[in-house]
Amino acid sequence: MLWLGGFLSVPLAAQAETRYVTDQLDITLRAGESIRYKILRMLRSGTPLEVLAVNKSTKYARVRTEDGTLGFVLEEQLQDEPAARTQLAEMEARLAELQQEPEALTAQLAKLQASYAELKERFATVERDKQRREQELATIRHASANVLDITNDRERLRIQVAELTRARADLEQENRDLKNETDRRWFMIGAGVLGGGVLMGLILPHLRFGRRKSSWGSL
Repeated sequence: MLWLGGFLSVPLAAQAETRYVTDQLDITLRAGESIRYKILRMLRSGTPLEVLAVNKSTKYARVRTEDGTLGFVLEEQLQDEPAARTQLAEMEARLAELQQEPEALTAQLAKLQASYAELKERFATVERDKQRREQELATIRHASANVLDITNDRERLRIQVAELTRARADLEQENRDLKNETDRRWFMIGAGVLGGGVLMGLILPHLRFGRRKSSWGSL
């Protein structure tokens, strides 16, 4: 493994980077750092390779393919940019994509317009619902104010009824007192009249008897 000793005896690039097979020709991926080593495969122009290290002495780079195969290629057969045909293919694909974009944008615009119309309708519905709820709230507030007024009126009427009830009770009591006083007065008057009549009945006979006796005496 002389190539391995020589490969390790020279400075290597420490950081892996992606480079591409030159677009001028296809190259060989070999098992070692010279043409004496067998060819592992042919690499087509534009093939991306991960450069793991570079031997500045032999001018070979140790690389890894996209499927994980390790091997060596001449560094001069690599370039930093993809092959021109690869770039052309990518640009053609991008162009085709861009040509399709107007249709996609038109469809997207139509979708956005539909979404906008739907949101606008939803907003109008919400606004109508908001106005309806505000009217209901105003009605409830007005009704609440009326209920409060009615409650206050009922309380005032209750107080007035209580006062009138007390006044009526007082009047009824006064009426009973007056009636009792009148009854007592009439009773006293009747008793007095009766007593006077009895007294007069007792006195009058004596008054008549005295007059007769005096008239007889004059004869």
